Amino acid sequence: MPDTAATADVAAALLAAAADQGPGDTLRIVLLASIVGGVLLAWFLLRGYRADDTDAPGGEDGAAGTGGNTGRDANA
Repeated sequence: MPDTAATADVAAALLAAAADQGPGDTLRIVLLASIVGGVLLAWFLLRGYRADDTDAPGGEDGAAGTGGNTGRDANA
């Protein structure tokens, strides 16, 4: 049968050693999650500002009143 007092002493020593190292791992995880979250938030917010909307009045070159038919003759 293992000595439970010795096991408890070893566990207490390991916990004390871990407490001396500080919150390094936790801060790394929080920093990484913040960076990933910021990138995802930026992607989500900026994806609505893409300039590939060809259904808008004026088309690609911004000429008003062309109805999206830019650079092409409708009678050709």
